[in-house]
Amino acid sequence: MSLVYGYSSDEDAGPSNSADAFGLAALASAKRPRIEERSSSQLAVKKAAPDVLAEDPLKQTSLITRPTDTQMNVNIPYADMTLAVQGPENPFGERNRFMNQNALAGHVEEQAMDEHAFRTQHLTHSILGYSANPSVDPSAPALLGSLEAAQANNFATISSLHVSAATKKALKRKRQAKGDLEVVDGDGAYAGPWAAWAGDEPAGIPAGVDAGEEDEEEDEEEEEVVVTRKAKPKRGAYGEETSVFHGKSMTDYQGRTYMHPPLGEAPHLQSEPGSEETFIPKTCIHTWTGHTQGVSVIRTFPNTGHLLLSGSMDTKIKLWDIYTHGNCLRTFHGHVKAVKDVTFSNDGRKFLSCGYDRQMKLWDTETGQCLQRFSNGKIPYVVRFHPDEDKQHIFLAGMSDKKIIQYDMTSGEITQEYDQHLGPVNTITFVDENRRFVTTSDDKTIRAWDFDIPVVIKYIAEPHMHSMPSVTLHPSNKYFAAQSLDNQILIYSTDNFRQNRKKRFAGHSVAGYACQVGFSPDGKWISSGDGEGNVVFWDWKTGRIKSRLKAHSKVVIAHEWLPHESSKVITASWDGLIKLWVSAAPSWFEDRAHGRHRINTPLSCRVHDIMGPRLIHRTPEHGPCIRKAGL
Repeated sequence: MSLVYGYSSDEDAGPSNSADAFGLAALASAKRPRIEERSSSQLAVKKAAPDVLAEDPLKQTSLITRPTDTQMNVNIPYADMTLAVQGPENPFGERNRFMNQNALAGHVEEQAMDEHAFRTQHLTHSILGYSANPSVDPSAPALLGSLEAAQANNFATISSLHVSAATKKALKRKRQAKGDLEVVDGDGAYAGPWAAWAGDEPAGIPAGVDAGEEDEEEDEEEEEVVVTRKAKPKRGAYGEETSVFHGKSMTDYQGRTYMHPPLGEAPHLQSEPGSEETFIPKTCIHTWTGHTQGVSVIRTFPNTGHLLLSGSMDTKIKLWDIYTHGNCLRTFHGHVKAVKDVTFSNDGRKFLSCGYDRQMKLWDTETGQCLQRFSNGKIPYVVRFHPDEDKQHIFLAGMSDKKIIQYDMTSGEITQEYDQHLGPVNTITFVDENRRFVTTSDDKTIRAWDFDIPVVIKYIAEPHMHSMPSVTLHPSNKYFAAQSLDNQILIYSTDNFRQNRKKRFAGHSVAGYACQVGFSPDGKWISSGDGEGNVVFWDWKTGRIKSRLKAHSKVVIAHEWLPHESSKVITASWDGLIKLWVSAAPSWFEDRAHGRHRINTPLSCRVHDIMGPRLIHRTPEHGPCIRKAGL
């Protein structure tokens, strides 16, 4: 029986080659028989005795644990811990989830819990005092924290626990009363939104102060009597409207007030507006000062135009004289915020004003008395009387809540609402013999309505259209011009409300400003202010710019052509100034032969006697003055 392959004994002194028993190794290579050598792995190794000293007799090279195991009885070498992960990879798992699992201190495995579940349990434990136990040990308690609180809430988490509205209201902190607006100090004083929270009153006696000493000090001090003082009402607030007359006398020697047109100084006021050819003004001859902030709107007196009404951001409304002395006649204090719009009635004896204080007020032009007040809680942007003589008790107001409100002044009630716009209403213009009216809005549309019928009869909206915050009717009543915020003026017909694409007036910059559009009395010129302080004049027929007048240092927001003059324009700006512009400067001539001199002013022509201060004649035009005076 042959020995086991690879067995050697210490007793054998010489070398032995049990594998070459027949001496084949000594033969030459050519005579050596070809014998396929078996590898060492193919050689059968037989052991006579079992291995008793091996630590891993079953050749187990991996550690298998159960989720319930809490101890490991085998120390895994670091080399084995850093081996590559065997088996198929989860395609839906995170790529780096095994990056930090194996460490020198042991094996780390993340708990499978998403962020929402962890946040829910964390908030439940922080607020309610209990949470679920994340341990996988079956012997561990299933709940951590207060068991009584969990039973009271039926083991619900904070996300599934719904609190009734009454409970929320009871737990919500409450502020103290705002107080009376008219009380300044003492009990019930106005605190407004700064009122303290209920229960936050300061403690009575601070720490370290003896109560006996406190009582003695209180006895020594005399009790102060709290006097309730009412705040002084703001000038122009609701019910506090006033007006101030700035002249010496309300009437002249004939008992006439400023409401009567000065026919002696300007007899042409009785003529028909637009009967004379107009010219573009170039020179400023008068400036009205008195407003402390920007002027937002101006209106001339109906028909005659001998008075000027202005509304300003300083909350005041002023009435100015144009033809005699050019001074301020009356100031109306009726708003506590900036004035947005004013409008005269047909006879001019009344006018409406609206402001950002959400009030609309009716005034008597002659006496300065506030007759009525209207408000629906929204900001009015435009107010207009109905132009018909039998409907002077009705006016329309465009509001910030996308509605046009129709008021009846006899009852003070709202009689109709037009609510089709999608933005604040900016303008209201009556057309078609006052049977219809056109409105524009911040929603970049133009809508036409039948009066007293809240249904849109014409809807104009194009993708390229911009907001049109100012609209003016042509003297012929056939067209209306709309100031578009893309720096152009668009013309629409009043009968079918179609745009006249042949007439387009551009070349000025009004983006962001609601600059008023104006027409000369004869309709020959169309004008507009711009954001740079200029007044631009276009030819109505050709559409070309004829003149660009630098009028103010800030935006020219409004301007008015005097209806009975040939070249008189009044401009108003945010610089607080109101200016009168004419086409020529005043001139002075003297005729010694006739003993007279003539002063040609832009408003009139005056002929005086040289020997005395007697006014011989005054006419509005130079030609008739020369003929009548014999010059």
